[in-house]
Amino acid sequence: MTGAPVLALRGVSKRFGAVQALTDVHLEVHAGEVVALVGDNGAGKSTLVKTIAGVHPIDEGTIEWEGEAVSIARPHDAQALGVATVYQDLALCDNLDVVGNLFLGRELKRFGTLDEVAMEKRARELLDTLSIRIPSVRIPIAALSGGQRQVVAIARALVGDPKIVILDEPTAALGVEQTAQVLDLVERLRGRGLGVILISHNMADVKAVADTVAVLRLGRNNGVFEVAGTSHEEIISAITGATENAVTRRQARLAEEAK
Repeated sequence: MTGAPVLALRGVSKRFGAVQALTDVHLEVHAGEVVALVGDNGAGKSTLVKTIAGVHPIDEGTIEWEGEAVSIARPHDAQALGVATVYQDLALCDNLDVVGNLFLGRELKRFGTLDEVAMEKRARELLDTLSIRIPSVRIPIAALSGGQRQVVAIARALVGDPKIVILDEPTAALGVEQTAQVLDLVERLRGRGLGVILISHNMADVKAVADTVAVLRLGRNNGVFEVAGTSHEEIISAITGATENAVTRRQARLAEEAK
């Protein structure tokens, strides 16, 4: 993509005691772009996302926001910049209705009391603009399907008008129809000009909606691919390390020594 990225990670590293979770990782996300972050279990995807979300401050490297270096030391810093994260567990309250979940922690008030009318109106507008169909905004979350819960969780992330949305395995536990609903929503987020980081193990989902695929392997970058011109096999090879051999390792070592 042309133009400066909204979010850029430059040489980011993160260590937990003796474990080096991330090493010199680079990542760019532009407005209106879906970047799929893929890799085996333990590749560092969750750690990388949590550094962006402010859960794990980075040890080395730089995080840039719209071309300026920024410090993200806590989740509030990420939210203030415009980063919204939807984790796999969704963190919805089953006993609250859709409106209550959308505005949980940032309720609208009028004269010192909750403005239920304004929140319901804003909830309907938000769901309508995203073409999200649920029976009622006053239905308890417990009564919704898995797919409906997922789209409500994504809609909640948009209440703060973010510029980057991180989706952690949004279709992992969904059926075919519900998965299609979530993927449609991802495309609508891109259409609104948001940058989306999509973590997924499902290559069909990745190929369906992502513009770019960034592969992590053992905490390092192992390729960034344009989806349109890359085969399924190439991406899988990068994930599994099948492209590694004695020649590539020797080239990497020589390049490191030349620095």
